[in-house]
Amino acid sequence: MPVSRVGEVVAPRRLGRSFRWLLASSWVSNLGDGIALAAGPLLVASLTADPFLVALGATLQWLPPLLLGPLAGALADRLDRRRLVVRVDLVRAAVLLVLAVTVASGHATVASVLLTLLVVGSCEVFADSTSQTLLPMLVHRDDLAAGNARLQTGFITVNQLAGPPVGAALFAVGHAWPAAAQALAVALGAVLVSRVVLPPHGAAVAPGRTRLRHDVREGVRWVRGHAAVRTLVVTIFVFNITFGAAWSVLVLYAQERLGLGPVGYGLLTTTSAVGGLAGTAAYGALTRRVSLGGLLRVGLVVETLTHLALALATQAWAALVVLFVFGAHAFVWGTTSVTVRQRAVPLGLQGRVGAVNVVGVYGGLVLGSGIGGLLAREIGVTAPFWFAFAGSAVLCVLLWRELAHVAHADAAPVAGAGPEAAP
Repeated sequence: MPVSRVGEVVAPRRLGRSFRWLLASSWVSNLGDGIALAAGPLLVASLTADPFLVALGATLQWLPPLLLGPLAGALADRLDRRRLVVRVDLVRAAVLLVLAVTVASGHATVASVLLTLLVVGSCEVFADSTSQTLLPMLVHRDDLAAGNARLQTGFITVNQLAGPPVGAALFAVGHAWPAAAQALAVALGAVLVSRVVLPPHGAAVAPGRTRLRHDVREGVRWVRGHAAVRTLVVTIFVFNITFGAAWSVLVLYAQERLGLGPVGYGLLTTTSAVGGLAGTAAYGALTRRVSLGGLLRVGLVVETLTHLALALATQAWAALVVLFVFGAHAFVWGTTSVTVRQRAVPLGLQGRVGAVNVVGVYGGLVLGSGIGGLLAREIGVTAPFWFAFAGSAVLCVLLWRELAHVAHADAAPVAGAGPEAAP
């Protein structure tokens, strides 16, 4: 197939040149984040065997979005979004370079690594919250599903498929190499996104805005008044408590339960990414045959059974099969939920409403990771997976009927919102 045709399939010309720069930036940055996905837990585990400290590494990466998400969303709606992403990513790259030097010189400690994870995670909040607002500014709302599918495909391919084994392999060569590689990828992503051209927004179209606190409250009020988006936020919060409990100790589960080394641990996330690619291929056909609410309901059943299967698994091959199916579900869920939200939310509120969702996502992960670390330390490495199964089963029943609202996202009335808030 000619290169031009490949480019048209990956990034159709109708989506515009700026979308292609955004897509390239997203893929490159996600490669760096994928490297850290495997190397980060391995680095912490190389410095301590305490399950609680290993889980704390995940907690400190997930805590910043919970604490800083509302501020990041409000700033994304006020400032030049492209410049905000570029500047924050350059800071993140610099911090990662410092970590690489510290590890290479043999001066890294558990405390210094955990602190770095906290700082890098804080920078990532502002970059990711703002990046999610760019796509609706670049493509027509009817093309949001196509744009999100391509961004999600890149996320799966390089963040989850290519990144983790590369990160694990680099870690095996030298513990400092993953941080250096991630710094390079993040810096290159900043350069690429700087080429994106956005329409006027933020202070350019709404000078003299109110205080940030008022802006944050406006986003919360909008979410409370929109049934579909509200349901998605509540669902992701409660299910991420159970997900975070299990996944925060996945590196220990791989080592102690499955007998896998660093490369084998990276293979677990890679297999999940392969499942995500399968979900990518089937997504169009699924959405033509199943409603959005139906897709989300099926996905939650799959997630519940995933925790049960991993709690029972004792062989690596069984865990790999389970994670393949889970990866397909994760892609379908992620693409569906973000498309529903972007189509429903006005451009001027994208940052703040996205921030409310981020708080739901990471609030659940933070709570879950703390629970998972304690359960693994006090009972055993499979205890978080049993907790995740039991909690997911209960929550699936409680939220089952509410998920029907997402099928009517575009038509749902918005209570208590001003003219700008109407979808």
